[in-house]
Amino acid sequence: VQLEESGGGLVQAGGSLRVSCRATGDTFNRDAMGWFRQTPGKGRIFVAAISWANGRPYYADSVKGRFTISRDHAKNEVYLQMSSLVPDDTAVYYCAAARRFDVATMSWTTTYEHWGQGTQVTVSS
Repeated sequence: VQLEESGGGLVQAGGSLRVSCRATGDTFNRDAMGWFRQTPGKGRIFVAAISWANGRPYYADSVKGRFTISRDHAKNEVYLQMSSLVPDDTAVYYCAAARRFDVATMSWTTTYEHWGQGTQVTVSS
């Protein structure tokens, strides 16, 4: 599975931005898609995940009510709609794919077998 993120950029605090992730290759054996973010010198932090099969979402507490994850079967794409952005949301956002959706493990980086290259999101104050 190859993952490619797009849609990052610069946005003012309070604004919105949507990042996308396109999956290609052998996509049949993954049911979970996740978004993580990373700032310099720190590890990747879980943001949200979604079941490819039934669309069930799972969010980190820090983004609940502000971010929405969704997927498009026909396009093989996953989206992260981000609203009410704050400077602390500034990070490189990574898309990841896992075989199985399980809320007990969706926040672990080790759950995911495939990762994209990331897209930068910068929120200015």
